Amino acid sequence: MDKQTLLNELIFKAVRSSGPGGQHANKVSSKVELNFDLEKSNALNEAEKTLLKKSLKNRLTTSGTLSLQCDDSRSQHQNKSLLVKRFLSLLEKGLEIPKSRKKTRPTKASVRKRLDTKKKQAEKKQQRQKPSSE
Repeated sequence: MDKQTLLNELIFKAVRSSGPGGQHANKVSSKVELNFDLEKSNALNEAEKTLLKKSLKNRLTTSGTLSLQCDDSRSQHQNKSLLVKRFLSLLEKGLEIPKSRKKTRPTKASVRKRLDTKKKQAEKKQQRQKPSSE
């Protein structure tokens, strides 16, 4: 993954932010939207693309585009830098290969302990019953 090539492939768009803000919000486009086309990216190899498609499948559009937006700050530049940080951390997290789970078996002592407690519980229930009329 080449970060500089990735950053060159990003498409930014500044739009008006929603919510209150008076005249400032009506004049200034401080909200920033980021679009990244995962399919057409040259910075990622095919293995990384398939891994990202799998891990980011809920965030991708049907055309394979990742879309993020930020309106945390009133400054467009701060929103843009926050968005780039989020994007890079999202990709790094998506490229992590999950650790495979090793099957384990319960120890003999734990099996014995479980069976003993079952037996004690059964005996307790048995003693609570009315005696048979034989």
